[in-house]
Amino acid sequence: MRNDLDIKKFSVGRFQANCYIVSAKGSHECIMVDAGNFVPEVEDYLIDNDFRLKYILITHGHFDHIGGIDYFRDKFGAKVCIGTDDAEMLKNPAMNLSEFGFGKIISKDADILLRDGDTLSFGEGIFITTIHTPGHTPGGVCYKIDDACFTGDTLFKESIGRTDFPGGDFNEIINSIKNKLFMLPDTTLVFPGHGDITTIKDEKLKNPFVRFL
Repeated sequence: MRNDLDIKKFSVGRFQANCYIVSAKGSHECIMVDAGNFVPEVEDYLIDNDFRLKYILITHGHFDHIGGIDYFRDKFGAKVCIGTDDAEMLKNPAMNLSEFGFGKIISKDADILLRDGDTLSFGEGIFITTIHTPGHTPGGVCYKIDDACFTGDTLFKESIGRTDFPGGDFNEIINSIKNKLFMLPDTTLVFPGHGDITTIKDEKLKNPFVRFL
């Protein structure tokens, strides 16, 4: 990974969803990947480092990844980005699963809707590439920044996202992993929506859901 990038991980909320702050040395501009909940530690980190939060990138529309969207957007003036096919989940508690005992989450519309291959940038020429990876949700996306890929609930360390929720599809998530994520270089660092960091190479070798397919 380029040496001017810094990635800070916070695990937030009841389900310990990973929230990442990606910043660039020499620039106060940063982005957030998944705002699962408001926790003071995330806000303090942004303020203490005098960061300007440009984008909040959402990997998919489930409640444990979107609960802090409106707080951070309003506080820091960031633009919220989500895959086109998950956009409706932000304001629909049945679709984002928050109505099932977790307190209804109804967020404002996203500012930017993303499709496969769309790019954004921040800092001094740091590019973010959107990879559409349906299977966990219809509009789930991953974000590739240099040799880091933020995979949400598509690909975990030695596991994959659940496909038994509405809109999930096992064959789709396997296709997303094998035909898109596994096409990335083996050295690509995988930053998942829950759990520990891994690499594409390790998942090719060790992930039991895709190893023998």
